[in-house]
Amino acid sequence: MTLRTASLALTLLATSALALVPAPVTAQIGQSPGYKFLQSVKDAKNDEVIAALEKPGVTMINTRDRTNGEGALHIVVRRGDMAYVSYLLSKGADANLRDDKGETAMLLATRLGRKEMVDALARSGGNVNLANASGETPLIIAVQRRDQSLVRDLLDLGADPDQADHLQGFSARDYATQDKRSPSIAQMIEANPKKVRKAVSGPKL
Repeated sequence: MTLRTASLALTLLATSALALVPAPVTAQIGQSPGYKFLQSVKDAKNDEVIAALEKPGVTMINTRDRTNGEGALHIVVRRGDMAYVSYLLSKGADANLRDDKGETAMLLATRLGRKEMVDALARSGGNVNLANASGETPLIIAVQRRDQSLVRDLLDLGADPDQADHLQGFSARDYATQDKRSPSIAQMIEANPKKVRKAVSGPKL
């Protein structure tokens, strides 16, 4: 075997070996319909989003990003795009879909002070008492933001002022009482008396 022939053989062998290596994860994800759908939502490519959701039998509306668990609703709420929020909800987007930190679109909308989105999510089944991984509820976040309008709105929607978080063990009522800079919020919450919680009884022997 000549030197040139040996070199060519090694090159072909290396090429064959590379062909057996799996494609990078990012490339694989990039080829999935779910990834393309979320990317279209991020880029606000209306025609592509509509085309993806109009296909018969499509179930990608609640696709979650593999890097952070976010769904399409999280993306458009953060962008402040109410038209997209309404459209996705009309197509069956899960208003209670959580990301990897347990954040729902409603928690995110509350954090950003977007009342109209909170209302739209609630009308579509969004749970106002669904907390994230830290136990923060939309009402706790609204109280901490001193957002009187959202506090009132969430209470009207059935938010529980006595549901405690996991960080401090405090509820929205506790945070409102502690914050002397927003007495009106504390008064608003105090107008909602504490509910008597029934003790969980064990099996009778």
